Amino acid sequence: MTMTLFLQAALVVAGLSVAGFCNVLARRLRKLNDLETGLGGAIAVMAAEISRLETALAVAQAGATHASDGLAREIEKAKSERAYWALQQQFMPQAAQSRRLRRRRTTEAADA
Repeated sequence: MTMTLFLQAALVVAGLSVAGFCNVLARRLRKLNDLETGLGGAIAVMAAEISRLETALAVAQAGATHASDGLAREIEKAKSERAYWALQQQFMPQAAQSRRLRRRRTTEAADA
């Protein structure tokens, strides 16, 4: 009988020890989840920053896409103008070309 009484007392002590340990863990968990000072607050701030950065990234990506499209259009325009001037230089008679240069020089001199 003393052995069963000893085992029962040991179980009661072990149960109280586990209850105390659970109580300590619960307090620590509450502190950890506190939205102002604990890990919960840090996670909330990081989630807000991630959202802000995703928005900024989307805006920057849209701006870069727009600028890239504009640059591609300008490049195509420059290529076509270059091809036009190359054809004009190839088929323009030398005399007309020299007249044109003289006209350009006199216009530039008048503007200056």
